[in-house]
Amino acid sequence: MSITDVPQMTARETPVSHPPTPASNAPDFVSETEKRKPIKTDGTPSAGRLTRSQKWTAGLIVAAALALAGIGLYLSFEHVAGFAYEELDFGSLRKGQLFAVGVDTGIMVMIAVDLLMAWLKRPISWIRYPVWLLTAATVVLNAASSAPRNRPWELLDYVAAFAHAVVPILFIMVVELGRTSIGRVVRPSDQEERDSIPLDRWLLAPVPTWKIYRRMRLWGITSYPEMTRRDQDLIAYELWLKRKHKGDLSKATEDEMLPMTMAPYGYTVAQALAMPDEQDQAAEVRQEDAERRRLEADTRRKLAQLDAQEQQLRAEGKVAAAQAEIDGETGQARAHASAKISAAERAAELEKQELETAVIAEARARQAKAAREEADEREAQAAADVRAAQLEAQAAEMRRATEEADRIAAAEAQAIETATTAEARQREAEADKAAAETRRRAVEADRLAAEEEERAAAARANTEEARKREAEAAMAAAETRLAAAEVERRAIEIEDAAKLTPRERAVRKVARMVIAAGGNADQVLLADIQRETAVSSTDTASKYRQEAAELLASGYAAA
Repeated sequence: MSITDVPQMTARETPVSHPPTPASNAPDFVSETEKRKPIKTDGTPSAGRLTRSQKWTAGLIVAAALALAGIGLYLSFEHVAGFAYEELDFGSLRKGQLFAVGVDTGIMVMIAVDLLMAWLKRPISWIRYPVWLLTAATVVLNAASSAPRNRPWELLDYVAAFAHAVVPILFIMVVELGRTSIGRVVRPSDQEERDSIPLDRWLLAPVPTWKIYRRMRLWGITSYPEMTRRDQDLIAYELWLKRKHKGDLSKATEDEMLPMTMAPYGYTVAQALAMPDEQDQAAEVRQEDAERRRLEADTRRKLAQLDAQEQQLRAEGKVAAAQAEIDGETGQARAHASAKISAAERAAELEKQELETAVIAEARARQAKAAREEADEREAQAAADVRAAQLEAQAAEMRRATEEADRIAAAEAQAIETATTAEARQREAEADKAAAETRRRAVEADRLAAEEEERAAAARANTEEARKREAEAAMAAAETRLAAAEVERRAIEIEDAAKLTPRERAVRKVARMVIAAGGNADQVLLADIQRETAVSSTDTASKYRQEAAELLASGYAAA
């Protein structure tokens, strides 16, 4: 026979108490009061409602309870007040009376609150204990007020002390009865009839009866026959276990000893013996639950991984599409930039060629001018030589004339003595004077020619210097344009590396135009911005200029 094959020990006809059915089994829309007040269809009132006669009876009981409370207060008031004044040093009879009123008022307030909360189905379990404590204090004070003075206690004194305690104790009993009655009226389904233990058992076996009472109160067992059946089952199982192990319970296993171990905790023999199997089943259930949760977690993790992979693939697709779009835009921008760089380089080359052509032309012009000036000088020299030759011829002619005159004069002198000689000499002097004047005029002409030559040389020098400055300015402008083209090319390369949008490129180009204009954005014309950025809207050009100013303010500097 297995361990669970316990022989029949007692009759099984005894009803077993069961816990009340949970309220959650009822529909959600049914109120708590309706769950606990069954509706009868035969016309009779339900258990939760009172008839008119019952209401009158309840009213009379309440009135009697209030009268009892008033009597108790009246009887204890004077005794407690006098005892407090005489024996408790309250200082005056009025203070003693206030003390008595305070104690009685506190008791009545707590009793009223306790009954009200019980009627509202929200009982306060601990409030009865202060009521009991204060009532006991009132009983003690009333009994002490009747204690004999300066003489030993007699039987009549004990009777008097008990008489002082009768009314407060009776009032507390009435209050507890009313509280229990209210609980049964407002919550009939929560009330269970608790069997009382027979008085003869208390008298015949007080210690085992106390253990039974204690177990019934601790574990909510309301049926006394069930409790006795449990004890009988336990005793019969223990005897059977002793017989099995030949009187030595130390040989019994822990599972076999479970009924005796778990009996103080309200377990029956069957429940205790079923515990190992139930625990094993619970462990299996927990293991199955854990395995199920693990599988669910694996499934969720796999689903999450699949979702993550799907999201990753979608993101990669979007990234690839965006990359393709960006590559297209970058290629287009790079092509535009390359075209601009090529155009800038060609423009710089053309400007360089033009500059070289201008320099060569200037050199040729200078050479031609120098040749022309040399020809002019030779021409002027020839003219001067012609003028000098003419003057020399005139001088020679004059000298011949003078010689002829001298010869004639000599002849005439020979012919005519004094007057003719003097006249010849005078004419000779005039001829010498004319020759001197002619020479002076020649010298003056040479001086004027020299001054004219100096002025012409100065004019040629000034013209050459002006042309040189113009050529240098053209060279500097060409170098500036070449440097600007180089800066633009490097900026475009940097923008290509940064993968900027066309708008960002345009803003940076306008920023470079602002830098070239001295750093003042207002100096850059919107027409120039429209031409350089290839936009037709002045509003867009204005926005570009504003964004370029903000970009320069943030620290941007052209490469």
